Amino acid sequence: MTIRKMIMCGSVLLIGIFCAAGCGRVQTPAGGGSPAQDSVTEEQEASGAEIGDAGMEAGEAEREEAGIGADGAENGEPGAGIGADGAENGESGAGIGADGAEDGESGAGIGADGAENGEAGTRTAGTPCPLSVSGARLTDQDGNPVQLRGISTHGLAWYPEYVNAECFRQLKEEWAANVVRLAMYTAESGGYCTGGNQEDLKALVKEGVEYATDCGLYVIIDWHILSDGNPNTYLDQAKEFFREMSGEYAEYENVLYEICNEPNGGVSWNDIKAYAEQVIPVIREQDADGVILVGTPNWSQYVDQAAADPITGYDNIMYTLHFYAATHTDSLRDTMVKAVEAGLPVFVSEYGICDASGNGAIDRTQADKWMEVMDEYGISYVAWNLSNKSETSAILKNSCGKTSGFNREDLSDSGAWLVETLGGSGNAGGASADGPMGDTHLPGTGNGADTKAPGGDSADKPASPAVPGTESVQNPPKKPAGTEPGGKSPESDQLSVQTKLINSWEQNQESYYQYEATVTNSGDTALDSWKIILTFEGDITLENGWNGNYQTEGNTLTITNMDYNGYLDTGGSAENIGFILKIAP
Repeated sequence: MTIRKMIMCGSVLLIGIFCAAGCGRVQTPAGGGSPAQDSVTEEQEASGAEIGDAGMEAGEAEREEAGIGADGAENGEPGAGIGADGAENGESGAGIGADGAEDGESGAGIGADGAENGEAGTRTAGTPCPLSVSGARLTDQDGNPVQLRGISTHGLAWYPEYVNAECFRQLKEEWAANVVRLAMYTAESGGYCTGGNQEDLKALVKEGVEYATDCGLYVIIDWHILSDGNPNTYLDQAKEFFREMSGEYAEYENVLYEICNEPNGGVSWNDIKAYAEQVIPVIREQDADGVILVGTPNWSQYVDQAAADPITGYDNIMYTLHFYAATHTDSLRDTMVKAVEAGLPVFVSEYGICDASGNGAIDRTQADKWMEVMDEYGISYVAWNLSNKSETSAILKNSCGKTSGFNREDLSDSGAWLVETLGGSGNAGGASADGPMGDTHLPGTGNGADTKAPGGDSADKPASPAVPGTESVQNPPKKPAGTEPGGKSPESDQLSVQTKLINSWEQNQESYYQYEATVTNSGDTALDSWKIILTFEGDITLENGWNGNYQTEGNTLTITNMDYNGYLDTGGSAENIGFILKIAP
């Protein structure tokens, strides 16, 4: 293939196949030196922009949303992380902080030439350079730490229109992103492995890589597994896809490969590792040193399991973690930090600042805590998602019909926060501190429509389902049979459980509910483990869950502890046990 010129934009683009993310690289001869929710649910578009033989049709009227797993944070769960103060400042090469000045001791050095900003600084890539993984860090060819910050597309089959040269140019030059993720779903409607036009999807990925390369962005090619849960389901297709992609981009310095977005549904790290150990060598046959991102269990949250048993025999491997700030807080952050401190290279290839469903209220306080920790450790992050979908995590208002040239009025609350955090300027510059972005918890409409409920439905939400001990944000639910609010767990006289309805929405005539539970040891002796059983009025389907092990049968949900929250001293509690259910009427 023809050797391309060096990328001049300095941004990273993540490209996904409905599943994973990849990072763009400037082309060099193959074999040259080079170096991861919320639970969050990503909604699938049941009949959104079809990619057919005649091309891609992306009319808004053709998009219908279908529910998708919720946890790891894909709300897609979807999101590309964006740096807070280390974004590149174009050709001037000046360090950028909250006030436009250099970041000093804790800041990330930024410039067209990527020079470091002090010994402790992390370089935010300018002109894309070869990437490597050294220890727990992403680095350039000279071993200097590099941090990628940017945004992920939504599903390429549903929102292909945002893959265009002008949009990517704005991400790089005006918003100060340095990476973009191309999310290609493997399942769902129009998915690569479930009836989607594979040739058209691959062509769209390739267009995205070229647009990103031309403007200097890194780009992530994302094999976006979600509803398929186990990456081994479509192993053969994954191998063929990455064989083609790695052959095409072996000489690019700005391309990263994300091979499994969010493994979920009880898939073990052993299952994921076995999958990765078959896909990685396929990529390495073509691209000897491109950075590869590997998902982790439970919607890419259990990086601790990868840290305890990492993949060996290959260089330049990183492990993904996904979070949604309103759902995932101290516990998941601590898990990430411990994994990094143990030497695991972690990449946050998707995040959001709302809850794990991709809807609900924005929690800026938690979002800022995540940014602070990721910047401290030089962890790259990509926000979810570049679309005008009717959900909080979408960065554009649903009313925005543009595909580029966005201004401040086009941005949702999530979008305004993102541009502000990246340190962008221009048409879509950051919001004033006196404006809505100054609030810690923002309304969860996501697209500026106060009359809309999360997910874009009318404010007439479905009646809250019965759940034990529930406090409802909307209508108080009925007490379910066999339990009383705040009553004892049927498994132990020592346990009490309190649940709270966090969010509810309707999608495709189905009702979804997000809960948070707290389990307390009210007995006189400590407990080494716990188990609770919650009974609902209708049959339930688990969409996502975190900080617990979950099993469903009929209208019953059984939750048991994780290794890290099983021990409860007298009066002690396990908190932030979250789950999202689809409940039959």
